[in-house]
Amino acid sequence: MMSEPDFSAVFRLLAEEGRERPGLHQWLALLPGQLKEALDPKRFPEFNGWWQRVKQLPEIETSQFNLQTAAITATQGLKTDGQPLGEGEKNQIAGLLKGLMPWRKGPFDLHGTYIDTEWRSDFKWDRLRPHLGRLEGRKILDVGGGSGYHAWRLAGEGAAFTLCIDPSPRFYAQFEAVKKLLGTQGLPEVYHLPVGIEALPDQLAAFDWVLSMGVLYHRRSPIDHLLELKSALRPGGELVLETLVIEGDEQAVLIPEDRYAAMRNVWFLPSVKALELWLRRAGFTNIRCVSQEKTTTEEQRATDWMTFQSLADFLDSENPDLTREGYPAPVRAVLLAEKPD
Repeated sequence: MMSEPDFSAVFRLLAEEGRERPGLHQWLALLPGQLKEALDPKRFPEFNGWWQRVKQLPEIETSQFNLQTAAITATQGLKTDGQPLGEGEKNQIAGLLKGLMPWRKGPFDLHGTYIDTEWRSDFKWDRLRPHLGRLEGRKILDVGGGSGYHAWRLAGEGAAFTLCIDPSPRFYAQFEAVKKLLGTQGLPEVYHLPVGIEALPDQLAAFDWVLSMGVLYHRRSPIDHLLELKSALRPGGELVLETLVIEGDEQAVLIPEDRYAAMRNVWFLPSVKALELWLRRAGFTNIRCVSQEKTTTEEQRATDWMTFQSLADFLDSENPDLTREGYPAPVRAVLLAEKPD
Protein backbone atom coordinates (compact mmCIF):
# COMPACT_ATOMS: atom_id res chain seq x y z
CA MET A 1 0.00 0.00 0.00
CA MET A 2 1.43 3.38 -1.01
CA SER A 3 2.08 5.63 1.97
CA GLU A 4 4.32 8.68 1.97
CA PRO A 5 6.56 9.63 -0.98
CA ASP A 6 9.25 6.98 -1.27
CA PHE A 7 12.54 7.87 -2.96
CA SER A 8 14.43 4.74 -1.92
CA ALA A 9 14.59 3.39 -5.49
CA VAL A 10 16.24 6.61 -6.67
CA PHE A 11 18.67 6.49 -3.76
CA ARG A 12 19.64 2.92 -4.67
CA LEU A 13 20.10 3.90 -8.31
CA LEU A 14 22.36 6.82 -7.45
CA ALA A 15 24.34 4.70 -5.00
CA GLU A 16 24.93 2.04 -7.66
CA GLU A 17 25.69 4.43 -10.51
CA GLY A 18 27.92 6.51 -8.25
CA ARG A 19 30.49 3.73 -8.18
CA GLU A 20 31.49 4.75 -11.70
CA ARG A 21 30.25 8.35 -11.61
CA PRO A 22 31.19 9.63 -8.13
CA GLY A 23 29.38 12.93 -8.56
CA LEU A 24 26.17 10.99 -7.97
CA HIS A 25 27.39 9.98 -4.51
CA GLN A 26 27.90 13.66 -3.71
CA TRP A 27 24.34 14.37 -4.79
CA LEU A 28 23.01 11.40 -2.85
CA ALA A 29 24.42 12.85 0.34
CA LEU A 30 22.49 16.08 -0.27
CA LEU A 31 19.22 14.66 -1.56
CA PRO A 32 17.37 13.77 1.66
CA GLY A 33 17.58 17.36 2.88
CA GLN A 34 16.70 18.72 -0.56
CA LEU A 35 13.62 16.52 -0.81
CA LYS A 36 12.46 17.40 2.69
CA GLU A 37 12.54 21.06 1.70
CA ALA A 38 10.98 20.37 -1.71
CA LEU A 39 7.85 18.85 -0.15
CA ASP A 40 7.75 20.98 3.01
CA PRO A 41 4.05 21.23 3.96
CA LYS A 42 4.56 24.80 5.17
CA ARG A 43 5.73 25.81 1.69
CA PHE A 44 3.32 23.57 -0.23
CA PRO A 45 0.24 22.89 1.92
CA GLU A 46 -1.67 21.73 -1.20
CA PHE A 47 0.64 18.76 -1.71
CA ASN A 48 -1.00 16.64 0.96
CA GLY A 49 -4.32 16.80 -0.88
CA TRP A 50 -2.70 15.82 -4.17
CA TRP A 51 -0.84 12.97 -2.51
CA GLN A 52 -4.01 11.66 -0.89
CA ARG A 53 -5.51 11.36 -4.38
CA VAL A 54 -2.48 9.40 -5.57
CA LYS A 55 -2.77 7.07 -2.57
CA GLN A 56 -6.45 6.43 -3.31
CA LEU A 57 -5.74 5.16 -6.83
CA PRO A 58 -6.14 1.38 -7.18
CA GLU A 59 -3.06 -0.74 -6.54
CA ILE A 60 -2.26 -2.20 -9.96
CA GLU A 61 0.28 -4.98 -10.32
CA THR A 62 0.33 -5.47 -14.08
CA SER A 63 -1.07 -3.70 -17.12
CA GLN A 64 -0.60 -3.63 -20.86
CA PHE A 65 1.33 -0.39 -21.21
CA ASN A 66 2.75 1.31 -24.29
CA LEU A 67 5.39 4.04 -24.05
CA GLN A 68 5.82 4.42 -27.82
CA THR A 69 2.48 5.90 -28.78
CA ALA A 70 1.36 9.53 -28.78
CA ALA A 71 -0.43 8.97 -25.47
CA ILE A 72 1.32 7.04 -22.71
CA THR A 73 -1.16 4.18 -22.48
CA ALA A 74 -2.16 1.57 -19.92
CA THR A 75 -4.97 -0.95 -20.36
CA GLN A 76 -6.05 -4.34 -18.97
CA GLY A 77 -4.92 -3.54 -15.46
CA LEU A 78 -4.85 -6.32 -12.90
CA LYS A 79 -4.89 -5.42 -9.23
CA THR A 80 -2.60 -6.96 -6.63
CA ASP A 81 -5.32 -9.51 -5.83
CA GLY A 82 -5.28 -10.64 -9.48
CA GLN A 83 -8.70 -9.17 -10.26
CA PRO A 84 -9.28 -6.78 -13.20
CA LEU A 85 -10.35 -3.22 -12.62
CA GLY A 86 -14.10 -2.80 -12.31
CA GLU A 87 -16.12 0.00 -13.89
CA GLY A 88 -16.50 1.71 -10.55
CA GLU A 89 -12.74 1.69 -10.04
CA LYS A 90 -12.20 3.08 -13.53
CA ASN A 91 -14.60 5.91 -12.75
CA GLN A 92 -12.74 6.49 -9.50
CA ILE A 93 -9.47 6.77 -11.44
CA ALA A 94 -10.96 9.47 -13.66
CA GLY A 95 -12.16 11.49 -10.68
CA LEU A 96 -8.88 11.23 -8.78
CA LEU A 97 -6.84 12.25 -11.83
CA LYS A 98 -9.15 15.23 -12.35
CA GLY A 99 -8.27 16.26 -8.82
CA LEU A 100 -4.64 16.71 -9.90
CA MET A 101 -5.47 19.30 -12.58
CA PRO A 102 -4.18 21.22 -14.41
CA TRP A 103 -2.35 18.68 -16.57
CA ARG A 104 0.15 20.50 -18.77
CA LYS A 105 2.19 17.93 -20.73
CA GLY A 106 1.05 14.64 -22.19
CA PRO A 107 -1.26 13.08 -23.31
CA PHE A 108 -1.99 9.97 -21.24
CA ASP A 109 -4.59 7.24 -21.70
CA LEU A 110 -4.93 5.30 -18.46
CA HIS A 111 -7.50 2.52 -18.08
CA GLY A 112 -10.16 4.37 -20.05
CA THR A 113 -9.34 7.88 -18.85
CA TYR A 114 -7.84 10.01 -21.62
CA ILE A 115 -5.94 12.99 -20.20
CA ASP A 116 -6.01 15.61 -22.94
CA THR A 117 -3.22 17.81 -21.64
CA GLU A 118 -2.67 21.46 -22.54
CA TRP A 119 0.39 20.53 -24.60
CA ARG A 120 0.42 17.85 -27.25
CA SER A 121 3.92 16.91 -26.16
CA ASP A 122 3.99 14.15 -28.74
CA PHE A 123 4.31 16.86 -31.41
CA LYS A 124 7.61 17.95 -29.85
CA TRP A 125 8.71 14.33 -29.47
CA ASP A 126 8.01 13.63 -33.13
CA ARG A 127 10.19 16.61 -34.12
CA LEU A 128 12.96 15.53 -31.78
CA ARG A 129 13.11 11.74 -32.07
CA PRO A 130 14.63 11.45 -35.58
CA HIS A 131 17.70 13.38 -34.40
CA LEU A 132 18.44 11.42 -31.22
CA GLY A 133 19.96 8.27 -32.69
CA ARG A 134 20.15 5.14 -30.55
CA LEU A 135 18.90 5.56 -27.00
CA GLU A 136 19.43 1.98 -25.78
CA GLY A 137 21.46 1.95 -22.60
CA ARG A 138 21.61 5.73 -22.25
CA LYS A 139 21.43 7.36 -18.83
CA ILE A 140 19.32 10.46 -19.19
CA LEU A 141 18.40 13.53 -17.12
CA ASP A 142 15.29 15.51 -18.11
CA VAL A 143 15.51 18.99 -16.54
CA GLY A 144 12.18 20.74 -16.00
CA GLY A 145 10.40 17.67 -17.33
CA GLY A 146 7.00 18.43 -15.78
CA SER A 147 5.01 15.30 -15.00
CA GLY A 148 7.38 13.08 -16.96
CA TYR A 149 5.86 12.59 -20.41
CA HIS A 150 9.17 12.76 -22.27
CA ALA A 151 10.88 10.66 -19.62
CA TRP A 152 8.44 7.84 -20.39
CA ARG A 153 8.94 8.26 -24.14
CA LEU A 154 12.72 8.06 -23.67
CA ALA A 155 12.27 4.89 -21.63
CA GLY A 156 10.13 3.48 -24.41
CA GLU A 157 13.12 3.83 -26.73
CA GLY A 158 15.35 1.75 -24.46
CA ALA A 159 17.09 4.25 -22.17
CA ALA A 160 18.88 2.52 -19.29
CA PHE A 161 17.20 4.95 -16.92
CA THR A 162 15.60 8.36 -17.13
CA LEU A 163 15.50 10.79 -14.23
CA CYS A 164 13.05 13.67 -14.50
CA ILE A 165 13.56 16.67 -12.22
CA ASP A 166 11.05 19.47 -11.78
CA PRO A 167 10.49 21.55 -8.63
CA SER A 168 6.68 21.48 -8.89
CA PRO A 169 5.12 19.18 -6.24
CA ARG A 170 1.99 18.92 -8.40
CA PHE A 171 4.02 17.54 -11.30
CA TYR A 172 5.62 15.03 -8.94
CA ALA A 173 2.17 13.88 -7.77
CA GLN A 174 1.02 13.57 -11.40
CA PHE A 175 4.09 11.51 -12.28
CA GLU A 176 3.53 9.15 -9.37
CA ALA A 177 -0.15 8.79 -10.32
CA VAL A 178 0.78 7.77 -13.86
CA LYS A 179 3.47 5.40 -12.61
CA LYS A 180 1.06 3.75 -10.18
CA LEU A 181 -1.50 3.18 -12.94
CA LEU A 182 1.11 1.63 -15.24
CA GLY A 183 1.56 -1.12 -12.66
CA THR A 184 4.45 -2.45 -10.60
CA GLN A 185 5.60 -5.19 -12.97
CA GLY A 186 7.82 -4.71 -16.00
CA LEU A 187 8.25 -0.96 -15.81
CA PRO A 188 11.50 0.54 -17.09
CA GLU A 189 13.60 2.66 -14.75
CA VAL A 190 11.94 6.07 -14.82
CA TYR A 191 12.07 8.33 -11.77
CA HIS A 192 11.02 11.83 -10.74
CA LEU A 193 12.53 14.13 -8.15
CA PRO A 194 10.72 17.37 -7.19
CA VAL A 195 13.87 19.51 -7.32
CA GLY A 196 15.37 22.01 -9.74
CA ILE A 197 18.73 21.89 -11.45
CA GLU A 198 20.15 23.99 -8.61
CA ALA A 199 20.02 20.83 -6.48
CA LEU A 200 22.72 19.14 -8.55
CA PRO A 201 26.29 19.49 -7.26
CA ASP A 202 28.91 21.13 -9.46
CA GLN A 203 30.75 18.87 -11.89
CA LEU A 204 28.27 16.04 -11.55
CA ALA A 205 29.49 14.58 -14.87
CA ALA A 206 27.02 11.69 -14.70
CA PHE A 207 24.57 11.61 -17.61
CA ASP A 208 24.90 10.52 -21.23
CA TRP A 209 22.10 12.86 -22.29
CA VAL A 210 20.63 15.93 -20.61
CA LEU A 211 17.39 17.49 -21.85
CA SER A 212 16.32 21.05 -21.12
CA MET A 213 13.11 21.79 -22.98
CA GLY A 214 11.08 24.90 -22.25
CA VAL A 215 13.35 26.03 -19.42
CA LEU A 216 16.03 28.39 -20.74
CA TYR A 217 13.74 31.40 -21.29
CA HIS A 218 12.63 31.18 -17.65
CA ARG A 219 16.21 31.60 -16.40
CA ARG A 220 17.50 35.02 -15.43
CA SER A 221 21.02 33.91 -16.31
CA PRO A 222 20.82 31.71 -19.41
CA ILE A 223 24.58 31.19 -19.75
CA ASP A 224 24.72 29.91 -16.18
CA HIS A 225 21.92 27.48 -17.03
CA LEU A 226 23.91 26.16 -19.99
CA LEU A 227 26.93 25.69 -17.73
CA GLU A 228 24.77 23.80 -15.21
CA LEU A 229 23.55 21.51 -17.99
CA LYS A 230 27.10 20.90 -19.19
CA SER A 231 28.21 20.14 -15.63
CA ALA A 232 25.61 17.37 -15.39
CA LEU A 233 26.87 15.67 -18.57
CA ARG A 234 29.65 13.14 -18.66
CA PRO A 235 32.52 14.00 -21.06
CA GLY A 236 31.24 13.25 -24.56
CA GLY A 237 27.63 13.51 -23.41
CA GLU A 238 24.98 15.30 -25.42
CA LEU A 239 22.61 18.17 -24.65
CA VAL A 240 19.10 18.52 -26.06
CA LEU A 241 18.05 22.16 -25.72
CA GLU A 242 14.63 23.47 -26.70
CA THR A 243 13.67 27.09 -26.17
CA LEU A 244 11.85 30.10 -27.57
CA VAL A 245 13.76 31.97 -30.30
CA ILE A 246 13.41 35.00 -32.55
CA GLU A 247 14.76 35.85 -35.98
CA GLY A 248 18.08 37.64 -36.27
CA ASP A 249 21.86 37.45 -36.24
CA GLU A 250 24.11 36.24 -33.44
CA GLN A 251 23.62 39.45 -31.46
CA ALA A 252 19.80 39.39 -31.64
CA VAL A 253 18.11 38.83 -28.26
CA LEU A 254 14.62 39.87 -27.16
CA ILE A 255 14.20 40.93 -23.53
CA PRO A 256 10.50 41.52 -22.84
CA GLU A 257 9.64 44.74 -21.03
CA ASP A 258 7.28 42.91 -18.69
CA ARG A 259 5.39 39.87 -20.00
CA TYR A 260 5.78 37.68 -23.05
CA ALA A 261 2.67 35.79 -24.21
CA ALA A 262 1.21 36.63 -20.78
CA MET A 263 4.16 34.98 -19.00
CA ARG A 264 5.92 37.23 -16.51
CA ASN A 265 8.88 34.90 -15.99
CA VAL A 266 10.34 35.10 -19.51
CA TRP A 267 13.73 36.77 -19.63
CA PHE A 268 15.72 36.12 -22.81
CA LEU A 269 14.65 35.03 -26.30
CA PRO A 270 17.75 34.72 -28.50
CA SER A 271 18.01 34.09 -32.20
CA VAL A 272 19.22 30.63 -33.17
CA LYS A 273 22.58 32.14 -34.14
CA ALA A 274 22.83 33.89 -30.77
CA LEU A 275 21.94 30.66 -29.00
CA GLU A 276 24.66 28.83 -30.92
CA LEU A 277 27.09 31.53 -29.78
CA TRP A 278 25.97 31.09 -26.16
CA LEU A 279 26.54 27.36 -26.42
CA ARG A 280 30.03 27.89 -27.82
CA ARG A 281 30.85 30.33 -25.01
CA ALA A 282 29.62 27.71 -22.52
CA GLY A 283 32.10 25.22 -23.99
CA PHE A 284 29.85 23.00 -26.11
CA THR A 285 30.90 21.60 -29.48
CA ASN A 286 29.18 20.04 -32.52
CA ILE A 287 26.26 22.45 -32.14
CA ARG A 288 23.41 22.10 -34.61
CA CYS A 289 19.82 23.31 -34.84
CA VAL A 290 17.61 20.39 -35.84
CA SER A 291 14.16 21.98 -35.59
CA GLN A 292 12.57 25.42 -35.65
CA GLU A 293 8.78 25.52 -35.51
CA LYS A 294 6.09 28.08 -34.75
CA THR A 295 3.93 26.94 -31.85
CA THR A 296 0.35 26.39 -32.97
CA THR A 297 -2.95 26.32 -31.15
CA GLU A 298 -3.19 22.64 -32.08
CA GLU A 299 -0.07 21.94 -30.03
CA GLN A 300 -0.90 24.19 -27.04
CA ARG A 301 -4.50 24.84 -26.07
CA ALA A 302 -7.02 24.81 -23.26
CA THR A 303 -8.76 21.45 -22.67
CA ASP A 304 -11.04 19.80 -20.14
CA TRP A 305 -7.86 18.88 -18.24
CA MET A 306 -6.36 22.39 -18.34
CA THR A 307 -9.20 24.87 -18.25
CA PHE A 308 -7.25 28.10 -17.87
CA GLN A 309 -6.16 30.42 -20.67
CA SER A 310 -3.71 29.03 -23.20
CA LEU A 311 -1.90 30.08 -26.37
CA ALA A 312 -4.93 31.36 -28.29
CA ASP A 313 -5.59 33.83 -25.48
CA PHE A 314 -1.98 35.03 -25.46
CA LEU A 315 -1.82 36.02 -29.14
CA ASP A 316 -2.93 39.29 -30.73
CA SER A 317 -6.59 38.86 -31.61
CA GLU A 318 -6.10 40.54 -34.99
CA ASN A 319 -2.63 39.26 -35.88
CA PRO A 320 -1.69 35.74 -34.69
CA ASP A 321 1.93 36.37 -35.73
CA LEU A 322 2.22 38.58 -32.66
CA THR A 323 1.69 38.06 -28.96
CA ARG A 324 -0.85 40.28 -27.26
CA GLU A 325 2.07 42.41 -26.05
CA GLY A 326 3.17 42.95 -29.67
CA TYR A 327 6.20 40.64 -29.69
CA PRO A 328 6.79 37.92 -32.32
CA ALA A 329 4.56 34.90 -31.65
CA PRO A 330 6.24 31.87 -30.06
CA VAL A 331 8.72 29.95 -32.19
CA ARG A 332 10.64 27.08 -30.62
CA ALA A 333 13.98 25.70 -31.73
CA VAL A 334 15.69 22.45 -30.78
CA LEU A 335 19.49 22.41 -30.70
CA LEU A 336 21.83 19.53 -29.99
CA ALA A 337 25.34 20.04 -28.64
CA GLU A 338 28.10 17.95 -27.09
CA LYS A 339 30.29 18.29 -24.04
CA PRO A 340 33.91 17.75 -25.14
CA ASP A 341 35.65 14.55 -24.03
